[in-house]
Amino acid sequence: MDIDDILREVDPTFHSVPREKRDLQDLTRAWVAERSAPELLPWPAGGLFERINDNIKRQIEKVEEMTGDMDPKTNFVLIVIQTELERFKFLVRSYLRARIAKIDRHTLHYLSTDDLRARLSEMELAYATRHQALLHNHYLSSFLSSFPPALQNLNDTAGNISMIDAPDLDAAVFIRLLEDTVVQGRGVDADGEMDGRESDIVILRWSDAKPLVEAGRAELV
Repeated sequence: MDIDDILREVDPTFHSVPREKRDLQDLTRAWVAERSAPELLPWPAGGLFERINDNIKRQIEKVEEMTGDMDPKTNFVLIVIQTELERFKFLVRSYLRARIAKIDRHTLHYLSTDDLRARLSEMELAYATRHQALLHNHYLSSFLSSFPPALQNLNDTAGNISMIDAPDLDAAVFIRLLEDTVVQGRGVDADGEMDGRESDIVILRWSDAKPLVEAGRAELV
């Protein structure tokens, strides 16, 4: 069950909302979640970004067609369209910047397993692969080439200690509960749980919040 399923249960008219407005809502939730989560979240499924990109292109074409019309009514509509267009563009840019920042910070981590690579879009995967290759070549030309071949890898796990830097999954996050549910959390001295109510805002470790978010019982805020 995802957030759309939750919204459909609490609001039967959810799917009567225009697709463009629902896409904007989905993009906004994805943007908030990506900026809040300490690790890279899966790339949105269902063709969300393809539809948003198509909508941005249509809006740009409409703005170009309407530009130069001196009719006050047309100018007002043009301002509204431009404002909406800038909102879409801001959300897309900010969302992608947040993801690229995480990829840059932990490139090897997200390339290390098939499950982690599946979180990236095709373009992000190509970017991460190229980024890591350039970084490794730079290190080789700077200092790694003077090391023995066995010490030139950047993903060494000798001594059960991994050189791959991973995100901090115990970082604190805020979540909003989408339904009544039990919230379990690990503490420094002891673990605990509480009976959460719908719309409650809870702060806990991401590793504890992640199962609730993935199950559609909570969302990041």
